[in-house]
Amino acid sequence: MQLYTLRDHLAADPAATLSRLASLGYEAVEPFDLTPVDGFEVPSAHAPLLGPNRDDYLKVAGTLIVPMVRPEEFTTQEGIERTADALNAASAWGAEHGVTVGYHNHHWELASRVGGRHALEVLADLLDPAVVLEVDVYWAAVGGADVPSLLGRLGERVQFLHVKDGPATLGEPMTAVGSGTLPIPDILAAAPQARRVVELDSCATDIFDALADSLAYLRSVEGR
Repeated sequence: MQLYTLRDHLAADPAATLSRLASLGYEAVEPFDLTPVDGFEVPSAHAPLLGPNRDDYLKVAGTLIVPMVRPEEFTTQEGIERTADALNAASAWGAEHGVTVGYHNHHWELASRVGGRHALEVLADLLDPAVVLEVDVYWAAVGGADVPSLLGRLGERVQFLHVKDGPATLGEPMTAVGSGTLPIPDILAAAPQARRVVELDSCATDIFDALADSLAYLRSVEGR
C-alpha cells in the first residue's frame, strides 16, 4: 500500500496508523517520505531522485521511484528527452549504489501526445532499459489511455502498478478498488509481472474500510 493514502493519519499518529494498516492484512508498504515503517516489507519507495537529497533515500528500498516530473516537460519531444536524460542519469547513480530507479506517472503523461503517441510511451522508448515504470492505472485512465492496451505495449518494463479505482474524473474522490469504473481484472491480467500497490489519493468513504475492501477484492480476483 502506498502510504500517501494515509498521509493525514500518519502525521497525527504514525505508530497507530501502521498498526491498523497491518491489522487489515497489508504486509508491504511503499513510503513517500522517510517515516520509519518497521514491521513491513518495503520493496519500493517514492523518492525525489532528481533533487539534491537523493542520498537520504538509499537505505529505504531497493527500488526508488521518481513520483513526478512537471507536466510541461511532457508537451514536447525536447521536454521528454530532458526528462529521459535526467532519469537515465539517476539510474546510473542508482546502479552505483545497488538501487533500481523507476518513474511513476500522473494523468498528464497520457493526456499529452507527441507524434501521435502518449508522452509516457515516448518517454519509455528513451529510457535506459534499467529504468522501470510504475504505472498509475487510475491516472492513466484519466489521461485517456486504454490501460490494458497501454500495459501491453509497455511490457516487462512495468514492474509496479498503482491500483486504484473510482469515476476516473479529475477532482472526484476515489473508491475502493473494484467499486469504480476501471476494468481492474483486465488491467491486472495485462501486467502479471507487476507488483500491485494499492493507493487512494482521496476517498469517498472511510479510508480504512476502502483499504480493507480493496485488499479483499484484489485477493478474490487473483486468487491469493
